[in-house]
Parts: sequence; structure tokens; C-alpha cells
Amino acid sequence: MSLFKRLFGKNKNQEEKEQEALNPGQNSESLTSRSEEQANEVVLEEVESEDIETETDDFEELNIQEEDRLKSDEEIIPTIEAEEHVQVTENSEEVEQVLEVEKNLETELEEDVIDEKATEVTNEVPEKKGFIKRLFSGLSKTRDSILKGVDDVLSSFKHIDEELYEELEEALIMADFGVDTTLHIMEKLKGKVKEEKITDPSALKPALQEIITSLLTQQPTDDILNPNGPTVVLVIGVNGVGKTTSIGKMSHLFKTQHKKVLVAAADTFRAAAIEQLNVWTNRAGVEIIKHDEGSDAAAVVFDAISAAKSRKSDVLICDTAGRLQNKTNLMKELEKISRIIAREYPEAKKEILIVIDATTGQNAIQQVKLFKEVADISGIILTKLDGTAKGGAIVGIYESLKVPVKYIGVGEKIDDLQPFDAEAFAKALFAEEA
Repeated sequence: MSLFKRLFGKNKNQEEKEQEALNPGQNSESLTSRSEEQANEVVLEEVESEDIETETDDFEELNIQEEDRLKSDEEIIPTIEAEEHVQVTENSEEVEQVLEVEKNLETELEEDVIDEKATEVTNEVPEKKGFIKRLFSGLSKTRDSILKGVDDVLSSFKHIDEELYEELEEALIMADFGVDTTLHIMEKLKGKVKEEKITDPSALKPALQEIITSLLTQQPTDDILNPNGPTVVLVIGVNGVGKTTSIGKMSHLFKTQHKKVLVAAADTFRAAAIEQLNVWTNRAGVEIIKHDEGSDAAAVVFDAISAAKSRKSDVLICDTAGRLQNKTNLMKELEKISRIIAREYPEAKKEILIVIDATTGQNAIQQVKLFKEVADISGIILTKLDGTAKGGAIVGIYESLKVPVKYIGVGEKIDDLQPFDAEAFAKALFAEEA
């Protein structure tokens, strides 16, 4: 019972006693009424007590449930955290991979931007030093083949005689100089020995180097580009020699020389040739004129000439088919393209360059001979020099065919195609790093 009720009840009893003293007749009724009230109060107290006990039990049960829940959470949370850690770890690895790719792309783009800015600021052709180093490295297999063969022969003889000449001749043929070129070199060597009275076999090595260098440097080195007007370059070559990539690299090279370049995708016969060329022109940052696969190649060249005139292009490079197995059709196609160039672009200087794979060695010379039958070839692009020991063929190509090497490639990068420098090539060929 609350304190208020007890106080209230006490005051009420005192009043009843006073009333009983004044009105004795009403005493029994008052007692009965009071008894009922007291009984009600007792019941009320019992109910309140039961409610309190019930609330206490409920509270204790809630506490127990809360403790159980906390224990359950303690058991579950580590598992969840472990799973989340694994997921976060996996996600982190994926994020790192993505970031690494993005970083590499950003680095490549930054390098390209830096190179372009450096070229713009200097307003000059990029330095040759880096390319000469790559040339020296790229000719390592050819150099080892030539020098090792010559050194092995010279170290085996104490006197210069016919047998020594025969061994040297074999070493040069093995380095893919070709039979005709080797015989020419040996003839010059014998004359030099006789003229200078050389008796020591070790003195033959610098003599050979001098003769081979002279053969390399006798090639004309004039630029294919017209200094006073536009230039049209027809590029021919069999499939697989690197014709498409050479066009892309050549476009990049001309662009570094501040020339406006346009490319015509006139090899409409070979599957995917147009798509491949489109990729390379995008890399070089030059425009391309193309039709659907199977279109008339001459029509592509006609549209390209119109575009070159309207856009005032300095160089128009035309990719052409390399169907050497069907020389008649190839000849007709090249003749038709040549007539269109002569009629529509008479002011342009015309060059026909054949792309040759250096790894084919003497077969490269044979390809040039066959293409010369269907086209007036003015120069050679020699690719893949870094992957062969047959670089000696470059000496024999001009010696036997009188077709000069205009460009050489010693790598996969877009700037790995450069104008042929005979002196630098000779130095790299004989281990004289520039």
C-alpha cells in the first residue's frame, strides 16, 4: 500500500471514531464499510505485488535473453569479420590489378606526351643516339655470326694461303652475305693483301671490315620525301613480312618530322588488312582513307589523292596487295594505281618501297627480284633485323640488285623504324658502339 493511502486511511478512521461518539447507531454500518475497504486494499496490495513480481521475472528473462544474444553475436561477429576480411582482400587484389593497369597506361600516355612536347619544343627530328644503341643491340646475332666465324678461321692459321681464303669464304656465306657478294668481297680482299703485302692473318679482320663498310656506304642515301611538294609512297611486299606495321611506323616517323601524313588502305584483298592498318594509323595519329573489304584498290587510291589534295598532305602512303603468287593480277593492279597517280597527282614524287623480312636471308633477295619484274622498286624497308643472324644479306641486296635499303627496323616499338644509316650500320656490325 502506498504511503498516501495509509495516511488517507488513518485520517478517515479518526473521523469515523469521532462520528461514532456523536452517532452510536451508525457504528455497525461504518465497521462493515471499513472492512470492505480494507479487504479491497489487501486485494489491491496482492495484485500490485504480483505485478511487481511479474515485472521482475520479465526483466530477469529479458536480461537472460540479452546475454544470450550478446554471446551469440560474439560468436557470429568474428566469422562475419573473417568473411568480410577475405572479401576485402579479394577486392583489394582486384583493385590493385586495375590500378596497376591504369598506372601503366598513364605512364605510357605521359611518355608519349613528353616525347611529343620535346619534339615540338626543339622543332627537330628526335636524336639518333637511342636508335643507334638499339641498332647495335639488334645486330648482335648477325655480328656474332660474322665475327665468330671470321675469328675462328683467322685463329686457326699462321699464314695466309688459299685454304684460309676458302674458310673465310665459307664463314661469310654462312653469315648470309650471299655467294655473289662473298666472291666479290674475297676478290677485293686478295687484291688488298697483295697491294699492302699483308702476311699476318690477324690483319685480315680490319681489312674485311673496311671492304664490307665500303660496300654498305656506296648505297645512295637520298631522302624519299619531296622537299618542294607532296610525296606518294606505294608499299608492297608479301604477307607476313611486316608491311602493315612498317606503314604505321613510317607514318609515325614522318609525323615526327612535322609532315602531314595520309594513309590509303588499298590492300583490299587480304582479310583484316584494313582493320590492322586502321589500328596502326590510330597509334601513329594520322588519318586513313578506306573502303570496304574487296573494293577496287585503285578507287581507294583515287579517293585518297583527292583527300590529300584538299587536306594539303605532305605524304600519302598507299598500302597495296602482296599477291606475288599471282603476278599477272598484281602487275595489272599496280599499273592501274600508277596511272591514277600520274593522272591525278602529277606534282607528287612517287616512291615504291618493298618490305623485306631480314630473317629470310637470301630469300629476301629473291623476293626483290620477283617484285622488280612487276614494279619499278625504288627502295627497300628491311624489318626484323633484331631477330636474325642473317643481317649480312643487307650487304648483298644492293650489291646484287642495286636497290638501296631506305629504312630498317630493329624492334617492335613504333619508333623502331629509321632511315638506313650505312656508317652507323657498319659500326654496329663490327662491334663499334656509337
